[in-house]
Amino acid sequence: MTSPLIRADQSALLVIDLQERLLPHIHDWQRVLGHADWLVQVAQRLGVPVAATEQYPKGIGHTHPQLAARLPAGSVGAKLHFSCVAGNCLPGLPGMERPQLVVCGTEAHVCVLQTVLELAAAGKQVFVVEEAVGSRDPAHKALALERMRQHGIAIVCREMVAFEWLHVAGSDVFRDISRNFLK
Repeated sequence: MTSPLIRADQSALLVIDLQERLLPHIHDWQRVLGHADWLVQVAQRLGVPVAATEQYPKGIGHTHPQLAARLPAGSVGAKLHFSCVAGNCLPGLPGMERPQLVVCGTEAHVCVLQTVLELAAAGKQVFVVEEAVGSRDPAHKALALERMRQHGIAIVCREMVAFEWLHVAGSDVFRDISRNFLK
């Protein structure tokens, strides 16, 4: 049985559709982007795989440059389906074989919702980072989070993710993360 805690050696971070042309339409988008960027940086410092997706990049553009600059080659999948699972863009991306997925991105009530519901149905343990997901309308985000909870998706904050990935204090990596990210 998978731990109820998010484990660095068992999880990956999935960044859904944080794209340059979509983000300006998302409520409080700079905050959503900032929290997602923070998660990417912490994940990378701890060796947690990071993957990203892009919804119809020809029309909506690519991953926001702030995030794209941090992602290694081969870590971004394109899709036309709203769900990453239905779009079959996850196989081959870093960490997608792991049993736990930490998810952030847009839009909470469309691509994020459909993806996490299908990931959970496929047996993945899914954690959605509340402050790192967004929708054009805040009410739509709230409804999406409520529906996710009803289907057993864990709604977490970014510090829950970081502290659970760290698991213990007193190490050099804890001091590094604490000094640079937990202010």
